[in-house]
Amino acid sequence: MTQTIAYEDAIDLLDADHKAVKKLFIDYNALCDDGADGQQRKQLADRICQEISIHAQIEEEIFYPEVRKATGDDALLDDAEQEHAQAKEVIARIQGMAAGDKKLDESVKKLAKMIDAHVLEEREQIFMKAQYAPMDLRGLAVPLARRKQALKKKAAAPAKKEPA
Repeated sequence: MTQTIAYEDAIDLLDADHKAVKKLFIDYNALCDDGADGQQRKQLADRICQEISIHAQIEEEIFYPEVRKATGDDALLDDAEQEHAQAKEVIARIQGMAAGDKKLDESVKKLAKMIDAHVLEEREQIFMKAQYAPMDLRGLAVPLARRKQALKKKAAAPAKKEPA
């Protein structure tokens, strides 16, 4: 049975994530500019962190290994994984902050800069190499979409168990 997904290929799916996260960062900046309360900003910051974490996980589990296998460019992919690790450190800090934490806005802005730089590098280097490599980018979109859906479902489930 063939699964139909709303993406042309793996790169289209991953780039759609990039665009969605960029919009969330813009929304966060708007909340700051509008003087939104700390709770609203914290909720959006947590959503940003979740989206980036899921995206990074599907790249690390599925996309990067396939690109590595097809291109043999270990240095490029090692660098991308290092950038993910650095982003995860900032994400952990943000997730550990309280709604009124004075460093929340600063940390979200730092994460936004990191993600912008990573996305640019990914689009200009990794995606370009993947497009010219002997890989099935169309076929790869399905396992990426399935894994993303499973991770989103898993992330939504434990929300009831978190202490307030």
